[in-house]
Amino acid sequence: MTEYEAVIGLETHIQLNTKTKIFCSCKADSWYDAPNTNICPVCCGLPGVLPVLNKAVVEKAVLLANAMHSEIRPLSFFDRKNYFYPDLPKGYQISQFDQSLGKGGYLELPVPAAAAPDNQAYVRRVSIWKLHIEEDAGKTKNTGTRRFIDFNRCGVPLVEMVTGPDLRTADEAAQYLIRLRQLLRWLGISEADMEKGHLRCDANVSVRVKGETILNPKTEIKNVNSIEAVRDAIAKEIQRQIREVEAGHRIEAWTLEWDEDTGTLKKMRSKETEADYRYFREPDLLPIRLSDEWKNHILVDFPELPLTRRARFMEQYGLPEYDADILTGERRLSDYFEETVRAYGGDPKKASNWLMNDVLRMLNDQGLNPAEMKLTPAFLAEILKLVDAGTINISTGKSLLEKVEQSGKAPSQIVSEEGLAKVSDDSAIRAVCQEVLAESPNEVAAYRGGKATLIGWFVGSVMKKTRGKADAALARSILEELLK
Repeated sequence: MTEYEAVIGLETHIQLNTKTKIFCSCKADSWYDAPNTNICPVCCGLPGVLPVLNKAVVEKAVLLANAMHSEIRPLSFFDRKNYFYPDLPKGYQISQFDQSLGKGGYLELPVPAAAAPDNQAYVRRVSIWKLHIEEDAGKTKNTGTRRFIDFNRCGVPLVEMVTGPDLRTADEAAQYLIRLRQLLRWLGISEADMEKGHLRCDANVSVRVKGETILNPKTEIKNVNSIEAVRDAIAKEIQRQIREVEAGHRIEAWTLEWDEDTGTLKKMRSKETEADYRYFREPDLLPIRLSDEWKNHILVDFPELPLTRRARFMEQYGLPEYDADILTGERRLSDYFEETVRAYGGDPKKASNWLMNDVLRMLNDQGLNPAEMKLTPAFLAEILKLVDAGTINISTGKSLLEKVEQSGKAPSQIVSEEGLAKVSDDSAIRAVCQEVLAESPNEVAAYRGGKATLIGWFVGSVMKKTRGKADAALARSILEELLK
């Protein structure tokens, strides 16, 4: 059997989260607006209007270019990309062509064992061929035989980023999008929600015999609205192309549409080439002149990136890869963990366990992000210190998380007000243990008859009577002594 491999490149359109559109003062995020209500003569392309560049678009694009290790050009230009489509009111799109803001670059892509063909994790370097600024077009919606157009999205700022043909599997493509989405949110430049169109992806797919280096004709898959759909669409197109090649057919360079409802690919049109767009310089806009002073101002607070922080968490704090992956999945959570460790001064792994098992559950249940919590890193660190000092037991510490979040009070204040300090007095706990045994003659007989696992039930009964305040280890020791 001939063994084939896929050659995959991704084109991503990233909607920047600026307040206004790229060339006018209309609100940029119009997801919840009624159709055609967030528009003006500029974004609708009416005659006689002139675009004015939004400075924030350049600054957010520079942050992304820097994160992608791109060369940031000090001089870049806007161009007109000419094509006719119903949702493009001007008949052209203002974009960047040969002198774009970013040149080259790459993303180091860790592929986990679960997504690797042989279950061995590896790192794939994905090159970046294009990184440029452009305006978005509108949206079309088909309803039966009628087609509706919404111009609200016209003029929303985008960064288009095109990878080299470096990906080899549908799983790698999905991992790339997962890491890119993480990076965009980490930098704070895009919400990167594919369902709302903040992050859109087209995939270029071809196949070849494994070991060859040629690039065969490719197809382009459009209208894919989730990472899972990207994975499914690419996998199906790879299988289709292999069947076509095996049957002796030539792969045609088509643009394909992914149908989410049926999970199938349909032909849309023959694929355009760059020559079809008749690019020329945009006459109504000046070049972008990015001075060293402006660039340094943009990058002065450039953050440590997620993969770098992930590696540091494993090395500096001795965290396992799983913990480091979870804790660097979102920047605010990562900052929360590190602030907790600094305030705590104890075992970072213990802080990680409490954060991942208990605090994350609270965040998910309440729909909060770490920066919105009343349970600050300092308060979490205080709870950990109280447990370590033996002032409260673990059970009380867990209940304190909710109490602090609800009240905003300091943990030590709640412990004092509610009398939650751990009972470690031998005589007091012994009295409760004796009471439990006196009330449970059947269980005592069963324990003495060989059912040793009942010790846990006795300890639980003592904890219940003391409202969780008893020293559980001391209670167990006393119970074992009394039960002999």
